[in-house]
Amino acid sequence: AKDGAISRKTALLRVEPRNLQQLLHPQIDPEAEQQVFAKGLAASPGAASGRIVFSAMAAQASAAREEPCIMVRQETSPEDIRGMHVARGVLTERGGMNSHAALIARGHGLPCVVGASDITLNFKDKTLTSAHGNVFHEGDVITVDGTNGLALVGEVGMVRPDLTGA
Repeated sequence: AKDGAISRKTALLRVEPRNLQQLLHPQIDPEAEQQVFAKGLAASPGAASGRIVFSAMAAQASAAREEPCIMVRQETSPEDIRGMHVARGVLTERGGMNSHAALIARGHGLPCVVGASDITLNFKDKTLTSAHGNVFHEGDVITVDGTNGLALVGEVGMVRPDLTGA
């Protein structure tokens, strides 16, 4: 449009709504080293890193300590709302694009991956085990990439939204 090849209106109509969502949230730096441990559905765009918590209470305690957290659940329910409000992201073992976790996360702008069925959660031991046998404990740091439906080991570099005049 700036070059005059197409009109501004035509240019705007060519932008996919999904792409606009991605511009508004932090994303994984494409040049950052990434070690994927789980894949699921990309339920809510954006990316976030934080310590694993397995309950809303643990998420609230993490927030009180000013430590970012990722809420990990089999699936979320209304009792998890308080934890989701303070978490930086959500990862669930079950669920789909219209699941509770997906809907609430999208509504709050939280990165969310649902239906990561290749992970196993043990709430008694407070562990998450990947399909490859990696074991993560509550308090370990992971990154959730809600744009691509990935869960990554550790804190991964991010690209912050750059909202320019364009």
